[in-house]
Amino acid sequence: MRPDLILGVDGGGTKMMLALADRNGTFLRTGLGGGVNAMDNPDWRDELSRCLEPFRHQEGLVSVAAALPVFGEVATISRQLDEVVNRAFPNARTRVLNDVDAAHLGAFAGRSGILLLSGTGSMAWARDRAGESFRVGGWGDIVGDEGSSHWIGRLALNAVSQSIDRRSAPTALTDAIFSHLGLDRNNPMESLSSWATAHARRSSIAALAAVVDRTAAAGDDTAIAVLELAADQLASHHLAIAAQCEPGANWTYAGGTFRSRLLLDALAKRIGRPPVCPSLPPIGGALFAAAQLLDWPTDEGWIERVAKSAKAAFEH
Repeated sequence: MRPDLILGVDGGGTKMMLALADRNGTFLRTGLGGGVNAMDNPDWRDELSRCLEPFRHQEGLVSVAAALPVFGEVATISRQLDEVVNRAFPNARTRVLNDVDAAHLGAFAGRSGILLLSGTGSMAWARDRAGESFRVGGWGDIVGDEGSSHWIGRLALNAVSQSIDRRSAPTALTDAIFSHLGLDRNNPMESLSSWATAHARRSSIAALAAVVDRTAAAGDDTAIAVLELAADQLASHHLAIAAQCEPGANWTYAGGTFRSRLLLDALAKRIGRPPVCPSLPPIGGALFAAAQLLDWPTDEGWIERVAKSAKAAFEH
């Protein structure tokens, strides 16, 4: 008798993770891919299809949950995302959901609470005790995404340009970012402007958040100020969405920006209490949604096995 298998897909603006798991929550196979945010990647359909292809003919695959950016936000894109996933897996139960919704499912194992997401973009997502969902933010990098890695990177570039012009005090961010990007420090305006014109993709700007964090940890005032501003913005997301939840609702976090301990500590200070530990990472949330389609029991043992598998597969 063949085993029943589920596939979770966690897509974002910078990367995508895929995990095939059995009924026990053990990973059997994984995959990685590039960003699939349809708002800024014109090749998102090709990238998503390419990453799904190795799993299309998987024997025993009965349920697929794909957590993808923009789903539920723009009707046309949502339909297109549904079409790609349903076409790839015509013989399985499928569900497409917003990537932050899946991150919330994983973080709270389906229970109520507030999730603050900061990766390439930013958003707050909450689910109350009745199961109703709410969201704040997620407007994209042109309109919003305050407190995200992209937002932090953009502020850092602005701070560097002002420092080069002597409109603001010198900052160690200048040398740190020029070194990270491999730019000529002797001709700063030409080299930085050329990079911004030819190479400044959303993902490469977002990657500068890690440079800001390292420079802040080394004591640079400008870098510290950028992270403090990011904490202000994320705290405002929490304040706005907390009004939709029961008083004192637990909060947690997801997204690569929170690798910054400085940012996370600053945010917890503003909220007034520390976060709870996420039960599962976002890829685990996608698998949780796939298991829900089959009414599989997702008890503590299942959650622990998924969490252990995800750590072994994707945390290096």
